[in-house]
Amino acid sequence: MQDILKKHFGYDTFRIGQEEIIREIISGRDALIIMPTGGGKSMCYQIPAMAMSGITVVISPLIALMKDQVEGLIENGISATFLNSTLTGSDYAKRMRDIESGAYKLIYVAPESLFTPPVMALADKMQIDQVAIDEAHCISQWGHDFRPSYQGIVEWIHRLKKRPIVTAFTATATQVVKKDILSLLALENPYVSISGVKRDNLIYRVVKPVKKIDYVRAWLDKVDASYTGIIYCATRKTVEKVAEKLSADGFNAVPYHAGLSSEKRSKTQEAFMQDKVRIVVATNAFGMGIDKPDVRFVIHYNMPQNMEAYYQEAGRAGRDGLESDCLLLYDASDIVKQRLLIAQGTNDETRYRMMLSNLNALVQYCHTGACLNAEIMRYFDEPVVEENCGNCGNCLDTTELVDYTLEAQKLISCVYRVGQRYGVNTVIDVLRGSKAEKILNWRLDKVSTYGIMKDKSVAEIKELTMFCIAEGYLFLTADTYPLLKLSGQSQSVLKGQQKVMMKPSKKYEEMKGSSASSKSKSRKKQGYTGQYQTLHGAC
Repeated sequence: MQDILKKHFGYDTFRIGQEEIIREIISGRDALIIMPTGGGKSMCYQIPAMAMSGITVVISPLIALMKDQVEGLIENGISATFLNSTLTGSDYAKRMRDIESGAYKLIYVAPESLFTPPVMALADKMQIDQVAIDEAHCISQWGHDFRPSYQGIVEWIHRLKKRPIVTAFTATATQVVKKDILSLLALENPYVSISGVKRDNLIYRVVKPVKKIDYVRAWLDKVDASYTGIIYCATRKTVEKVAEKLSADGFNAVPYHAGLSSEKRSKTQEAFMQDKVRIVVATNAFGMGIDKPDVRFVIHYNMPQNMEAYYQEAGRAGRDGLESDCLLLYDASDIVKQRLLIAQGTNDETRYRMMLSNLNALVQYCHTGACLNAEIMRYFDEPVVEENCGNCGNCLDTTELVDYTLEAQKLISCVYRVGQRYGVNTVIDVLRGSKAEKILNWRLDKVSTYGIMKDKSVAEIKELTMFCIAEGYLFLTADTYPLLKLSGQSQSVLKGQQKVMMKPSKKYEEMKGSSASSKSKSRKKQGYTGQYQTLHGAC
């Protein structure tokens, strides 16, 4: 192990956890490894591959990811190749012959390729000692990148002459997804290793700017011009728009999405890896194939669909271990946009409701006043050892908490009085004493809470509502038209046993502070106040 590590990877010592994982795999055990992005997952199956006498088949979901991995292995003196649709007929045939002759230790394939006649015929002739499944969360329909073809992997393994060691790797997995991976891959007596999702070098922030593009421009002006980053957008149209505006302002920014030609996408990725492009504005198509260690910032221009996607994408920053920024720019219209994308993306009712539930979890993250690192750990079922990391946007915010208990009691009482049968906007209308036709027709003007918060704006009540949802004092159902419901903590608030303390929303005319990328100022003393707004739009 140590010899391979030094000879092929140039390291003298393993990272924390790697050595035990590799030792267990080499000893012949199946394994499920959940390790954060940048933690060194690939090495945990690549070193065993070199130590075994046969070959390792790596099942990988993306062509770009295969290409990068194989190129890196070849540079390290390891014989590796891939089989995918980018190869010409003659190249594919040659690689098949070379594989059969024993020229490679690692072979990367997509799950869709496993049952093709050439790969099936070749598998019967090879000594396969290990099958490594990368991005193993894709096997679970509850994972954020579900790939139905992954569910055929276990059948393919069973067809082999001799069952190899089966290893599975992913950066994120809830308890449900973890159980799915263990079950659907039929792992036998597996060694399970779960590394912490908390990455101390990443500075998470949720920002609610008045105008997103202005905020991004101002933020980029304060960042060292040599630093590279990714700006994620929800749609191709937004990608093009943001890239165009940043380019017009003199920033070296280019678009990347699935609507561009494969040649264009490939050139953009290569230019980014070589620091010829500073900023890639992209949809999530710019994803798992990105293995650039010095990405200094990841900005989510729109909220993604769930926490898993957010954590994966934000985790592409700071893989070299240096301090890096992860900014999530949020406004309420993002919820509407993501709900629409979810509705367009699935016809399965169970999966649709699950995806809405996952989206709601991220909405709560955007509104919480708690430590963002702690919220991420809670989501992935990891024990939280500290409630203040001192290094995220919420923990760095020195704004004093204000007691909103009375307002929260009025809100919760109204949800109860209207029978827990309405959504956020209707409840707000009742609280503000709206004369809207629907309110009068439904006789909601007769409930005792009608008009008791008429002195508050829609935005103020909506901010409080979303905060109460985030803190668990209320909850939204995962429906097409989500309803406000009481939670287990509602009574404690109503009875005054639980205080509701919230930081009031602020508006700033200009961004202050600096980024993690700033060389001259301490991160923990400087923060982004930004152009904050109270929430508008439909939830």
